[in-house]
Amino acid sequence: MTGYSVNDLKKSSPKKVPTQADVARLAGVSQAMVSYVLNDNSNISVPPETRQRILDAIEELGYMPNKVARSLRTRKTKTIACVVPDITNPFHTVFARGIQDVVERHGYDLILYNTDRIPHKERASLRLLQQGRVDGIIMTALHLTAEDFLPLLRLNIPVVVQGPNVMPLQVEGFPLDSVHVNDVAAARAAVSYLIERGHRRIGLIAGQKDTPPRRQRELGYWQTLAEYGLAVDEKLIQDGDFREEGGYQGMRALLALSPRPTAVFAASDLMAVGALVAIKEAGLKAPDDVAVVGFDDIPIAKLISPALTTIAQFEDKLGQRSAEMLFDRLNGTAPEEGRREEMPYQLVVRDSA
Repeated sequence: MTGYSVNDLKKSSPKKVPTQADVARLAGVSQAMVSYVLNDNSNISVPPETRQRILDAIEELGYMPNKVARSLRTRKTKTIACVVPDITNPFHTVFARGIQDVVERHGYDLILYNTDRIPHKERASLRLLQQGRVDGIIMTALHLTAEDFLPLLRLNIPVVVQGPNVMPLQVEGFPLDSVHVNDVAAARAAVSYLIERGHRRIGLIAGQKDTPPRRQRELGYWQTLAEYGLAVDEKLIQDGDFREEGGYQGMRALLALSPRPTAVFAASDLMAVGALVAIKEAGLKAPDDVAVVGFDDIPIAKLISPALTTIAQFEDKLGQRSAEMLFDRLNGTAPEEGRREEMPYQLVVRDSA
């Protein structure tokens, strides 16, 4: 050590913000060595005792790295963006948390954008991220095509899309990665379960129109009825918005039918929760009068009464795998072609059906 102290700093420059040079002087090392530690440069070997001296000096001085300056120097922002349709939906909250766990392990920050499931907001978020410079993007895109990501891909900003299997592996030669659950197969599992429990008149609260989850889960519903030789009554299919209110209104419409359905598949857990409220308000009980199956297995699904039978998507694992794929691309270890990865789902049987 050089005998340089924090008190010396305070006397010579009472209002000075600590710099890398100050850290280096206090730790008795070169400024380059401080930079190696701050940037976690794996190509440079820093003795453990030297690293600890630098870390102690950083803490003692209260030094904060200048991320703007670092990004100008390295052309990296150390920031990842997560874009979701509805942050109030617990599915997306848990999904984002899974991403954050991986992002933090890599020493990056995470910023979150909410699009309210509105097409122009989805496109606006991409324009904003292109201008603001992030190192990578993970997005649940309900209304975008692969070409919407081209401006980012041309800037070498990798993208991972979470959602149904609709994105190509390459867009004008640029790789586009995606993770998804097989929504068709998962919906088939939900509806098959209801049929095997003896239900023949099964309603569907299908979710927001013109979105991939709506199309895929409705397709699974139709395919399963056909497989079991059951006719489709289109009055049994109600629109929703993937929220409680959509499920509530859809269930009220189904209960007004004569005969009403004996079971309902709701294409999201929030809509299933709304459906259960409508059933209770009508003086009926689930599953005795109307069985209900949801989709997502959000945390509240096992806490409500009756506990919700649903399709688990393991949204935390979806988030983690999305982030891992993104960092593979950032670190140069991903294949040249984009990857399309299918994640597991599971029918979780509880009390509502």
